Amino acid sequence: MMRSSATSSRQSNELDKYELGIGAWSWGDKLFWEFYKEYGDEDAFSVYKESLNLGITFIDTAEVYGSGESERLIGRFIAETKQPVFIATKFMPYPWRLTRSSLMSALSKSLKRLGLPRVDLYQINTPNPPVPTTVWVEEMAKLQMKGLIGSVGVSNYNVTQTENAILTLKKFGMKLASNQVEYNLLNRSIEKDGLLSLCRQEGIRVIAYSPLGQGLLTGKYSSENPPSGIRGMRYHNQLKTVIPLITLLRKLGDQYGGKTPAAVAINWTICKGTLPIPGAKSVQQLTQNAGALGWRLSADDIALLDEMSEAG
Repeated sequence: MMRSSATSSRQSNELDKYELGIGAWSWGDKLFWEFYKEYGDEDAFSVYKESLNLGITFIDTAEVYGSGESERLIGRFIAETKQPVFIATKFMPYPWRLTRSSLMSALSKSLKRLGLPRVDLYQINTPNPPVPTTVWVEEMAKLQMKGLIGSVGVSNYNVTQTENAILTLKKFGMKLASNQVEYNLLNRSIEKDGLLSLCRQEGIRVIAYSPLGQGLLTGKYSSENPPSGIRGMRYHNQLKTVIPLITLLRKLGDQYGGKTPAAVAINWTICKGTLPIPGAKSVQQLTQNAGALGWRLSADDIALLDEMSEAG
């Protein structure tokens, strides 16, 4: 186990300059996020343009989001705005992808949808069997050497899998840039299993997806007014237990100049050293999320949120 800070020096990481990103999971996704039901392409484009105006230029997507639709939309947005952005996307190791060449094939298709010659950060979406995770990491290293990707990341990797990725890349003289995992006030497992500590030690940026608990931490929903579709069924019971935490988020938001519960919840993840990538279906949601920037919760307030999240 890689635990000794004496043997691991903190590396510089290009991702460290980003405080907040945009998660594009919902763009083009009809099943989970009901894209095209109440919002569509132009709403996403408005969010994209406003994110650039706010200086939020880290955009995260994946080949599986909307079966490639998210990447296609972002490719269109990039072409129409012609402004520099940092693009992170992901390779899904489906169980039928058994050959090393399938990684290059998947990247080629992602680049075509994005309209780009290279991607800034390429991530392995999840550690699916049967191909060992180290095989995909080795192929990622080769893509980086070819200049097709800027850096290598993983997603949903546990401590052991992350350590194996670190050691595999070390053979190529490379560093693991990131591990993208779910992290929010309702899911703090990476604090308890040692993953957050390992990533800090090794200079790996933790990219926090679902920093708002898929909307539960915004204060928008309740057991009487649940999210629609799959989310409503999935989180029906949790909507009751989250009320005290939402109350605290509102109280703290008032103390920090009228910040929304969403802004406070995202700020908490920033204070923990992670890069949160909340999604946004509208400019209003984006603006609320961006309210997390330019200030920091005090240590005492972080401790209060920690305590309340544990109580829930």
